[in-house]
Amino acid sequence: MGKTISTIAAFAIGLLFLVGGGVLAVVQSIFDTSSSQPSPAALADIPADYLALYQRAATTCPGLDWSILAAIGKIESDHGRSPLSGVHNGENYAGAGGPMQFLSYTFASVIARHPIPAGGADPPSRYDPHDAIYAATYYLCDSGAQQDVRKAIFAYNHADWYVDEVLAQAKQYGDAVVGKGNCTTIQASNTATNMAINFACGQLGLPYVWGGNGPAGGDAGFDCSGLTKAAYGAAGISLPRTAQTQYNAGPLVPADQPLLPGDLVFYGTPTNVHHVGLYVGAGKMINAPTFGQPIQISSYRWAGDDHLGASRPVN
Repeated sequence: MGKTISTIAAFAIGLLFLVGGGVLAVVQSIFDTSSSQPSPAALADIPADYLALYQRAATTCPGLDWSILAAIGKIESDHGRSPLSGVHNGENYAGAGGPMQFLSYTFASVIARHPIPAGGADPPSRYDPHDAIYAATYYLCDSGAQQDVRKAIFAYNHADWYVDEVLAQAKQYGDAVVGKGNCTTIQASNTATNMAINFACGQLGLPYVWGGNGPAGGDAGFDCSGLTKAAYGAAGISLPRTAQTQYNAGPLVPADQPLLPGDLVFYGTPTNVHHVGLYVGAGKMINAPTFGQPIQISSYRWAGDDHLGASRPVN
C-alpha cells in the first residue's frame, strides 16, 4: 500500500522486542533530545498537539530525538490525518491501528512493560495520539535507539527503505544528525561511527607524533591519519594509513551535501592531501594538528585553509 501507512511496519511492529545493549557507556546517545529544534517545515506540517507530544515523549528515552518519532508519525499516518482504514478506528488489512500503526498485541506488550503517563485514554489506547506516541518511544528505546537509531527504526519496520525514509524525514523536521561538536554528547547515525568518534575522543590530549600509531602501536601519540585509521579500526573498519590514501579510498561526500559526524575531512589538493580530521558536528573536528600541538577538537574551517572535501567511510 502507499507510503502513508506501511504494511511492512504493521508486521514488523508485531515482532518481539529487540533489547538494545549498552554498546558504549561513554556515548550518551546517537540523538540527544536537545539536538534539534523544529524546522520551518516541521512547524508548517506537524499539528501543534502532535509536535508537543513528540517532544515530550522523546524525553522518556534520553538520546532519542523527537524528530525520529515525528518522522514515523508522518510516514505511518500523516500525524493522524490520514483517512485510511486503521488510523482512527478499526484496522488495516495487516491488523495495524492508530496514528503510529501498532498491532493490538504489540501495543499491549509495550504498555505492560512501560506504563503510559497520564494524559491519554483510560485505559490506554493505540488510537489515542498521546498513548500511541509514548508507546512508540518505549518501543524504539527498547530496540536500542540510544546506541543505534537505525537498528531501532529497522525493528519498527524491517525494511532498509523505511529506515532511510524515516531518517530523511527527520532531517527535514529537525536536522537531528548534526553532531554537537564535543565528546560529551556524541551523535552519529550508526554504531560504527559512534565507536570511531568515541575512540578519537579518548585520545584527546595525546601528543602529535609524526608517523605515530598511538600507545597501542608503541607510540606516545598519533599523526593525523594515524588517529583516523585507529579510530575507525576500533569500530572494525579498515582504512589506509595516510591522508592521501584515505582520501583516495572514499567514498567522497558530494559537495552539496552536509557533513555528518564521523566524516573524514581533508586538506590539500586531490593529488597532495596533507591533513585529515574526524568531523564531530557543529563545524568541529577531532584531529592531530601538527608538531607541538596535542590531539584536540578544533574548527574544521578557518581563514586561508585549503579544505578539499570529505569522505564517509560508513554510510
